[in-house]
Amino acid sequence: MSMFRIFDISGSAMSAQSVRLNTTASNLANANTVASSPDAAYRSRQPVFQTVMNSSAGAAAPESAGVRVAGVVETSAEPARLYEPGNPMADKDGYIYMSNVNPVDELVNMISASRSYQSNVEVLNTSKELLMRTLSIGQ
Repeated sequence: MSMFRIFDISGSAMSAQSVRLNTTASNLANANTVASSPDAAYRSRQPVFQTVMNSSAGAAAPESAGVRVAGVVETSAEPARLYEPGNPMADKDGYIYMSNVNPVDELVNMISASRSYQSNVEVLNTSKELLMRTLSIGQ
């Protein structure tokens, strides 16, 4: 495996974690939204990651790997139903439907994504430093 493939692998991981951070931010922004029906209520979204393996013809092992976002899925948890007949968003029975976003889970997810992103930045910086030291040996 080429030393330069490390940049591809870490770069793809950073891109995936960026999508994860943006999805989490969207979930947090919609945590307190209400709707007049359970179908219209905001549902938490989570990215689905997929491993990417590249191999050349005849190679026994993959040359490089990475990660990509295969999609973003909504959770299947039902939104909370609250009785608030005075709310303008209430249905004919007086209920409103809250989003199913759990802010604590989302904050933990944000911290995890941020740390993963930082780790990949460190991998890139260390790889760059090692390549620069290798090039300076020939001087």
